[in-house]
Amino acid sequence: MAPIHWALTFMVVSTTLGSAAAINLPALGGASILVPNVFLLFFGVRILMAYGEGPVLAAFAPAGSGFWLMVLTLFGVLTAILSPRLFQGAVDVMTVERSVGARSFIALSPLRSSSNNITQAVYALGGLACFGFCHAYMRRPAAPSHLVNAILITAAVNLAFAAADIVTYFSGTEYLLSVVRTANYALLTAAEKGGLKRISGSFPEASAFADYTLVLFAATASLWLDRVRSRVTAALALASLAGLVFSTSATALLGLAVVFPFLWIRSIVTVFQGNNSGRPVFLAALFLIVPLVLLMVVNMFPEMVSTVYDFLDEMLLSKVDSQSGRERAMWNAAAYEAFVNTFGMGAGLGSARASSYLLVLLSNVGVLGLVIFCIFVATILCARVPSAAQRRVEGLAALRAAKAGIIAALSTSLVSGTVYDLGLLFYILAGSVSALTCLQIAETAAPRPRLIAAAGPRRMGGS
Repeated sequence: MAPIHWALTFMVVSTTLGSAAAINLPALGGASILVPNVFLLFFGVRILMAYGEGPVLAAFAPAGSGFWLMVLTLFGVLTAILSPRLFQGAVDVMTVERSVGARSFIALSPLRSSSNNITQAVYALGGLACFGFCHAYMRRPAAPSHLVNAILITAAVNLAFAAADIVTYFSGTEYLLSVVRTANYALLTAAEKGGLKRISGSFPEASAFADYTLVLFAATASLWLDRVRSRVTAALALASLAGLVFSTSATALLGLAVVFPFLWIRSIVTVFQGNNSGRPVFLAALFLIVPLVLLMVVNMFPEMVSTVYDFLDEMLLSKVDSQSGRERAMWNAAAYEAFVNTFGMGAGLGSARASSYLLVLLSNVGVLGLVIFCIFVATILCARVPSAAQRRVEGLAALRAAKAGIIAALSTSLVSGTVYDLGLLFYILAGSVSALTCLQIAETAAPRPRLIAAAGPRRMGGS
């Protein structure tokens, strides 16, 4: 049987296939089950075969982050069953309309039970299971190194798909990527903005690619700050940053505005903690040099400034007045109205779409669901590592990288998240944080007793 760390690597890499359907379900209006969700079943079986159900169930111990995720998931599934029936016809929601043999589309319609409630409930349960499986795996001593390897390989694969997207677009061979674009989604893979091809990679649209790539950029940049395989992590972080820029996604730029300060502050904090990592000299020099370089460019190439301004205006400043901006504003208005008309209870998991994860939570699972989600995120991000565990350099670096990825995922979701499901990569990172902090706390607070080898019977009279 193959080594179990291969299962983790394939699980993480499979999340790059954001528009590859393993199964299309005509019974649910042509809903697509993506490759990562199917592979999760095999990953779970491999984990259970190796470790049993005990370490998986330990992820959901009371008061831990897994416990709150379990409460949120079960509550969400309950709302998916009850809320559409309780408020049927009384609320209008933006929902996905599916038909067999055709692409899905989003329309305003009266609230009713639909396949969206089923699919989002299944995705939520899948995310919960993924959290538990990763928690069980990451309790192994060598697991942090395996997670770092998986992140680096995934970043490289994602960039390879981005390069293939560009090459096939300009060579007229887009059909070559049709093998990874089989989901019943509206595919916006041939869009341009500002004269640039909007990179979508293996995802249905550029914004989805940008959201995913931002997570990998944050993780690889964090690893570089911690001096983990510096050359590889630096190359992957820079290439991912370039991919974000050329995706021309406004969400990506807003996400970078969150990720950069987070990494900067995190690096400065490590200096005051007496940690040798963080690259403070480089970051301080960058802080001083970048403004000077920008001033030189403005003075030497004023026409370039005008071009860049026009590009940013099209990406950000005029976004609200664009057709996409007006459409997403309508989604948010409908989601807020659904939240109000359901008296803060929500229309049920999967019932309503929005263009902000905050409104997705309010319109789907209501105030109570939002509170539980906030507790879950707080327990993940505020999990502290005991000072005695600081010596585990790669484990600490993997923990910081996972937290950086979670911050990146949340930053883009709050701006443009449309559904409850945050993607399996988010739950992989969250489960990893939960396990790494639990493992280190357990080892620090209660070290294992030394094992003394049993001595054989003594010989009388010497040897």
